Amino acid sequence: MPRPTAAFFDLDKTIIAKSSTLAFSKPFQAGGLISRRAMLRSTYAQFVYLVGGADHDQMEKMRAFMSALCAGWDVATVREIVADTLHNIVDPIVYDEAVSLIEEHHRAGRDVVIVSTSGSEVVEPIGEMLGADRVVATRMEIVDGKYSGDIEYYAYAEEKARAIEDLAELVGYDLEGSYAYSDSVTDVHMLRAVGHPHAVNPDRELRRTAVAEGWPVLVFDKPVALRSRVPLPPARTTLAALAVGGAMAAGGVLWVNARKRRDGA
Repeated sequence: MPRPTAAFFDLDKTIIAKSSTLAFSKPFQAGGLISRRAMLRSTYAQFVYLVGGADHDQMEKMRAFMSALCAGWDVATVREIVADTLHNIVDPIVYDEAVSLIEEHHRAGRDVVIVSTSGSEVVEPIGEMLGADRVVATRMEIVDGKYSGDIEYYAYAEEKARAIEDLAELVGYDLEGSYAYSDSVTDVHMLRAVGHPHAVNPDRELRRTAVAEGWPVLVFDKPVALRSRVPLPPARTTLAALAVGGAMAAGGVLWVNARKRRDGA
C-alpha cells in the first residue's frame, strides 16, 4: 500500500497575515498593560516584520525576551485566556488561499501539519480552528504549573526539518510525496525535507532560493474571516482575558520596548 503523505505549513505570513505574536498588541493595549507609545512601536514592529521578515538575530532576541517574560506565569491561566481571545484576534487574519489549500490537501487524503516557532499555547488552538491533524510548536518548560522561563523545545530553522523527519518516521509519511509551505528563508531546511516545497509570500532570500531551485512561489493576499469558511464555536471575551491574553502573546511588543531602553542606556 502507498505510504501516507502530509502538507507541512509554517504559520506566520503563510497561514495568517500577521505575526501570531504581534497580532495581540491591540487587546494588550485594551487591557491597559501597554501605553499608546508602546502600541505605536508594536505597529512599527509589525510593519518591519511584514515588509522585511524576521532574520536570525531578530528571532533570537524575540526568543530570549519571551523566555524571560513568561517566567512565573500560571500555565492554566494562560491557556484559558488564549481560548477566550483567540477567535477574535486570529479569525479575521487567516489567508483565504491557505484555507483553500488546507481543504485541498485534506480532500487528497493528506494530513495537515502546522510547524511554527510560536508557542504551543497559541499554535495548538489555531491548528484546531483550522482542522490541522498535528502541530509542531515551541514549548516552554513548566515547573509546578508555572513557566520556568526556559525553553524546553525550540521549533526553529533546522529543528523544523528534524521534527518533520521524526514525524515521518513515527507516522510513516512519504516525505518525497509530501508538501511544505513557508515565507521565510529560515525555513529552507523544512522546505528541502519534502518533495514538493512552496515559497509563500517569500522574503527576499527565500525568493532567491526558490527561483534557483525551481520551487513554486505563491502569493497569498486575501485575509478572510475564518468563520465564513469554517463553522466556529462562539468566542468568549472579557476585558481581563484581553489583558492577560495580550500579555502572553504580544511579547514582540515588549521586546521592542526593552531593546529601545537598552540601546538608550
